[in-house]
Amino acid sequence: MQRFVGAALVVGVCATGAAAQMAKDWAIHDETRPMAKVVVPGSASATPATPPSDAPAKWKVADGYMEVVAGTGGIHTEQGFGDAQVHVEWMAPDPPVGKGGQDRGNSGVFLMGKYEVQVLDTYGTTNKTYADGQAAALYGQYPPLVNPARPPGQWQTYDIVFRAPRFDAAGKALSPARVTVLFNGVLVQDNRELSGPTAHQARPPYAAHPDKLPLGLQDHSHPVRFRNIWVRELPPEESQLPRS
Repeated sequence: MQRFVGAALVVGVCATGAAAQMAKDWAIHDETRPMAKVVVPGSASATPATPPSDAPAKWKVADGYMEVVAGTGGIHTEQGFGDAQVHVEWMAPDPPVGKGGQDRGNSGVFLMGKYEVQVLDTYGTTNKTYADGQAAALYGQYPPLVNPARPPGQWQTYDIVFRAPRFDAAGKALSPARVTVLFNGVLVQDNRELSGPTAHQARPPYAAHPDKLPLGLQDHSHPVRFRNIWVRELPPEESQLPRS
């Protein structure tokens, strides 16, 4: 189990369980090619587990969710992740909090602590903001393809597939980070290539960093709630494995 530092949320970490198969030139429909590992999917109706008694909390924790407490700071996992499938459920405050735009139900999911999937109350057309800052935007870079946001006070779901950037020994970026996002079951980011890490009103270039870094959730001073967060580490893609 994986614990968030600074909050009593327990996150299940499901490793792939076996080393990724080595890349080779497989013939099409080769029946000797290893099959995918069988995993048991979680139940959509499962009740989130209660946190352990020793998980410190600066955010509010109650009834299977945690809520941002303004000014306490963001939280992050103790364990680092690179390539991963990430599931996050969140809820914008009801009644809405803030004056509108980016000041309304704002938080964020930070992959590797650097690459943000925006959390914001952008239900319907009730909150006008910039396109690359609305809910499920890859902040400052890509708006979502569509806006399937639910009203504030209802649980929303992000299912994220993240491929971390690769760097050579000298720190030069060899391949960019790529992100796919399903928002409430709807594809809104389709294998998007990021130009670099997230920044406000800027698009900085890549800077070399470790292969695995913590997953973070943002304190943006709004009482956004989170629950049922889990992470599955993914094996490297075949194109990134050494040839046999």
